Amino acid sequence: MATSSTPKKRNQKGQPSKLGNAIRHRRKALGKTLEKVADETELTTGFISQVERGISSPSLSSLMAIAASLQTSVEQLVSVPEKYSEFIQKDRRQSYSLGTAGRYYEKLGPGFQGSLIHSQIIHRPAGHESEKMCHQGEVFCYLLAGEVEYHLDGEVFTMTPGDVIHHHTSKPHFSRVLGKSESVELWVSTSPMSNAD
Repeated sequence: MATSSTPKKRNQKGQPSKLGNAIRHRRKALGKTLEKVADETELTTGFISQVERGISSPSLSSLMAIAASLQTSVEQLVSVPEKYSEFIQKDRRQSYSLGTAGRYYEKLGPGFQGSLIHSQIIHRPAGHESEKMCHQGEVFCYLLAGEVEYHLDGEVFTMTPGDVIHHHTSKPHFSRVLGKSESVELWVSTSPMSNAD
């Protein structure tokens, strides 16, 4: 998985097979079936199987849910060091990409171990459509650049720079980048909780 210590390398390409292998290895080490992980993450068995085989690339939200089910962190799965710091300089943010769809993530945390929120700046290419999601938690998005069509529980919102959406993630939702330029989105979300005891 491509990583960087600065947010300047914007043309990184992820390696879905490397991420998939890490997920499969961790799942088998815990003795969990695909069905068990699917049940705990509220994702489908088929989708998780595709992620493990490098056919599909999960959204950050789905990857966080998978990591929680596997009792690990996104950082460990994508091989990004999880450095805790209450202050992060703008030119020292860690970054990584997921898949080959041109999604690029800048980590804005975690500030301290046990933090309940995750913050990222996400860059998505024109035309990118997120997977449809519905899970426990809360999310806040502030659009920094570009134009996004946000689908939330049957309603459709067109977001332009400066617009905000904040909702409970139990409402079905997905989004699509409109126009010819990338979107730049500030996301803050709660940690997904695994249903495992």
